[in-house]
Amino acid sequence: MRIPQSLPSVPRALAVTLIAALALPMAGCAGRSAKGDLPYVARDVGTLYSTAKARLDQGRYKEAAQLFDEVERQHPYSIWARRAQIMSAFSYYLAKDYTASISSAQRFLAVHPGNRDAPYAYYLIALGYYEQITDVTRDQKITRQALDSLGELMRRYPNTRYASDARLKIDLVNDHLAGKEMEIGRFYETRGQWLAANGRFRTVVDKFQQTTHTPEALMRLTETYLQLGVPIEAEKAAAVLGRNYPGTDWYDHAYTLMQEHPVKPIAPLAPGEVAVPTGTAGAPATGPIDIPKVKDGSGGTGSGSVSTPAPVGPGSATRTTPGT
Repeated sequence: MRIPQSLPSVPRALAVTLIAALALPMAGCAGRSAKGDLPYVARDVGTLYSTAKARLDQGRYKEAAQLFDEVERQHPYSIWARRAQIMSAFSYYLAKDYTASISSAQRFLAVHPGNRDAPYAYYLIALGYYEQITDVTRDQKITRQALDSLGELMRRYPNTRYASDARLKIDLVNDHLAGKEMEIGRFYETRGQWLAANGRFRTVVDKFQQTTHTPEALMRLTETYLQLGVPIEAEKAAAVLGRNYPGTDWYDHAYTLMQEHPVKPIAPLAPGEVAVPTGTAGAPATGPIDIPKVKDGSGGTGSGSVSTPAPVGPGSATRTTPGT
């Protein structure tokens, strides 16, 4: 039997097709590796957890978080899986991947709501939102989420060590939200939109009165009330400012404004004098009002008059002709 010296040659087109087919899976693997995913390698739970803890101690937080996730993925029913979930959230937080940290902590609470580490999971969620707070010129959705998360922690676990830190952070978050309202109110003032600005400053006084922005808000209320032509309300705002913050520059400015725009007292009415003189346009009628004849239930008609004042308001106008 004769043995051939060489294998038959493969057609060029077929060779190109085979190379392309082999390259696709390799490209897919390279893409997954580029994203930082760990290849699946079966390991015992002790080895995985100890390796993840070593990476955490070395400051390689992202790798530690991924290895803790592997503990949960490969050994979901072990006693270490529950601990690995909370450690994964902590590692992501240290790596400044706050979205992944919040997601991991929320997943832990969904599976183990009554675990002893649940307060810490709520704390990590609140910290994840808190660390993403931006300056007052940007949207404050994250700030409100941080406030809600800190409030949830305070409501559920008020006596834990995390609650004391949450109380301090709630004060800072409220101050930040008040600063946002002041920023918008000052913007409205520059545009001459006094009523819109007044509403923002009222929000600060009503909802964030314990913040550092309250004195300025009261002074701005004095300004806007004067611009709106309500000096009595401006005087009230300045009085509250002087009562609570007497030594501030804001009160000095409000006091100067009220000196420049004093409130004129209204003379009291003389005995028997009406507040609105008779005949003034828009004043309510005081004479008898004729009631048109209408048919009663028995088929008859009735008429009469009353001597009470006519009602005041949009429904008090009397139609004299159709369409008027």
